[in-house]
Amino acid sequence: MTFIKTTEQDSHYNNLEDMSINEIITNINNEDKTVPLAVEKSLPQIENLIEQVVEKLKNGGRLFYLGAGTSGRLGILDASECPPTFGVPHDLVIGLIAGGDNAIRKAVENAEDSTLQGWKDLQKLNISNKDIVIGIAASGTTPYVIGALKKCNENNIITGCITCNKNSPLSLTSKFPIEIIVGPEFLTGSSRMKAGTAQKLVLNMVTTTTMIQLGKVKGNKMVDMQLSNEKLVHRGVKMIMNELNVNEEEATKLLHKYKSVRKSIINGRK
Repeated sequence: MTFIKTTEQDSHYNNLEDMSINEIITNINNEDKTVPLAVEKSLPQIENLIEQVVEKLKNGGRLFYLGAGTSGRLGILDASECPPTFGVPHDLVIGLIAGGDNAIRKAVENAEDSTLQGWKDLQKLNISNKDIVIGIAASGTTPYVIGALKKCNENNIITGCITCNKNSPLSLTSKFPIEIIVGPEFLTGSSRMKAGTAQKLVLNMVTTTTMIQLGKVKGNKMVDMQLSNEKLVHRGVKMIMNELNVNEEEATKLLHKYKSVRKSIINGRK
């Protein structure tokens, strides 16, 4: 199988500096429109990986995301939004980035080039075969991610990946690869653009579908969300009002008493 790094191929557009603002944003938008269609082609791969994630988390395991640069940041973003959205522990979905937490805000030089550090970072968190690890790398060639997944395979830990190149080293290392082929970027090689958008769409699918399967959603509502600000408290009150057919005052009383939309609904029915 031939590996062609399409994420690094020349943009379909040239002389970007001569374009007007309108031309630039129109062309970027036209490229962005192709991303959901590329994701759609990979839905069977996405389903296969999510089935593995659900099984592991149902049996007490954790989900790890591993990446460098934009890919690492996207994994951390998705992981960090699970506790407030679904009321799960902070250590259920964990995002790791090459270079550590400092790399979230500032690029850490050469951090992604180590084939050993990814596995070391996982070991610090007592990784085991109860868990599942998803490597995220647009290029599919990041040593930090590939090295970690190889060690996971050796230790009977299920591996998945999200990449934007076909038949990449990462895809071939991963047991459950997801390949979203978005093609060349508007700005040549800037994989924070279409590739990053594709990865974000897939990550949304992975955790949202998993949490629904784990019973963290009722109807279409986030009944286990953390009530961490006024907007979310107000949203929780409306959920209780609609579910129990009570007025705002009664719903507010229930929420203040039970501190949870789910518990308020359960106890309000009694």
